[in-house]
Amino acid sequence: MSIGWKLHGDGRTPPPGEVVGPGERLTWPRTAGIGAQHVVAMFGATFVFPVVMGLDPNLSIMMSGVATILFLLVVGGRVPSYLGTSASFVGAVAAIRAAGGDSATVTGAILVAGLALAAVGLTVHVLGGEVVHRLFPPVVTGAVVMLIGFNLAPVVATVYWPQDQWVALGTLGFAVLCTVLLRGFWGRISILLALVFGFALSWLLDATAGKITSVLPGQNLLDASGKACRGEGPYCVATAFPHDRLSFSGVDAADWFGFPDLHAPDFKTSAILLALPPVIALIAENTGHVKAVSAMTGENLDPVLGRALTADGAATALATGLGGSPTTTYAENIGVMAATRIYSTAAYYVAAVVAIAFGLCPKFGALVAATPGGVLGGITVVLYGMIGLLGAKIWIENRVDFGDPVNLVPVAAAVILAIGDVRLDITDDFPLQGIALGTVAVLVGYHLLNAVARRPEGRGGGVIAPDEREIGGPVRPPTSGAG
Repeated sequence: MSIGWKLHGDGRTPPPGEVVGPGERLTWPRTAGIGAQHVVAMFGATFVFPVVMGLDPNLSIMMSGVATILFLLVVGGRVPSYLGTSASFVGAVAAIRAAGGDSATVTGAILVAGLALAAVGLTVHVLGGEVVHRLFPPVVTGAVVMLIGFNLAPVVATVYWPQDQWVALGTLGFAVLCTVLLRGFWGRISILLALVFGFALSWLLDATAGKITSVLPGQNLLDASGKACRGEGPYCVATAFPHDRLSFSGVDAADWFGFPDLHAPDFKTSAILLALPPVIALIAENTGHVKAVSAMTGENLDPVLGRALTADGAATALATGLGGSPTTTYAENIGVMAATRIYSTAAYYVAAVVAIAFGLCPKFGALVAATPGGVLGGITVVLYGMIGLLGAKIWIENRVDFGDPVNLVPVAAAVILAIGDVRLDITDDFPLQGIALGTVAVLVGYHLLNAVARRPEGRGGGVIAPDEREIGGPVRPPTSGAG
C-alpha cells in the first residue's frame, strides 16, 4: 500500500540476507535517516539541471517532492522511486532558448511532452509492456539517448566553458577524480562534490587573482554605438567585461522563507516538436528503473510499468505547469536502495517532504543561482558526456548488432544530424532540427528498413562488423534490435 507500512522485524537494521520491502519500514528515526540519504543522493543533479536549463532550482526541488508523492500514489507504493529533475530535456531546452524561447515556452513544450508520456503509459497499461519494446527497440532508444547528450556539446563550448576556462578545467578534473577514486556513497555524489570544489576554487581565485574578464550570456549586451540593448538587432552582442567569478549579493538579499516564483506555460509548436523526442528517453529510463527495482525486490513489476510511465508523465506535466522542471525516476536512489537493501516507500515520503521544505527557502535557491559559469562548464562536460554514453550502455546491455546495416545506418545518420544541429524546413513555420530531426531519422529509418530489408540466410555485412566469412569465422544470420 502507498500509505501505512508494516514494521519490519524489530524496526532496526534488517539481518543479513533480508530486505525491507516497499510496504514495510524501520523505526521512524531510522526511516528518516534513510530518507535523508535519498535527499542527498538526488540533490546534486536535481538542482544542477534546472540551473543548466535556466529554470528556478527552488521550484524544481519543491516540485520534485510533490512529483515523488504523486508517483508513489499512482503506482500504489509498489515501485519505490524518487522523481528528480530529468536531464533528457536539456538539449531540447538549449535549442528552444537558442531560437528565442523563454522559460514559459520551455515549460509549455515540456508539459506537452509530459502529457505524451502519460498517454504512452496508459497505452502500455492497456496493451502490455511488449508494445514499448516493439516500437522503441534498444537500437532506437540507445540512439535517442546518445544524440540527446552529444547534441549538448556546443552548449559547453560556447556558453559555459568560455566564461572561465581554468575554473572549468579544474572542476572537470576534480569531478573525474572523484568519480574514479571514490567508492560507495561518496562516489555517487561526485558531481555535487565537484560543484562545491568549483565554488571554493572560484572564491579563492577571486581573492588572489582578482576579477576575470569574460562574456556572461545574456548580460552586458551592447549595440554598435556602445549603448545597452536587450538582444534585438543584428549588432546587439554580448561584450566581455571584468566581473567576480562568485557573487553572493543575491543570497544576502534573499529571504529564508518564501514561495518560489510560479509562471504559466506558453505553447509554441516549434518548441513542442523539440521537446517530444526526449519522451523516448524517459520511456527507456522508467522501464529500466522498474526492471531494476523488480530484480532487487524479487517482485514482478511488469503489470505496473504503464502506471509508472503515466505517473512520471503526469508529474512532469504538473511540475512544468507551474514553471518547474521535468521529472524522471532517479538511478542515484536505486544505488541507495542497493546499498542499504531498504526499499521502503516510507523513506521516499520523508525525502519528498524534506525536498518540499528546501524549495520553500529562497536563500537556498539564490545560492544555487550563484553558481559560476566556469563551474557549470566543468560539470556539464561530464554530465552531457555521461548522458550520451548511456545510449551506448543501452546498446551494449542489449547486445545490439551493428554488423546489421538496418541498425547501423539509421543510427549513424541520426547521431550526425543531431550533433551537427542540422535543420530541415518542412514549411516556413514547421522546422525539424537537431534532436527532433535525429529522432525522426532513427525511428522512421529503423522501422522502414527493418520492414523492407531482404536478409538472405548467411549474409552478414555492415561497415563496423564485416561478414565473418571474410575473416574465416563462422557465418551467423544477422539480427536487428537486440541481438
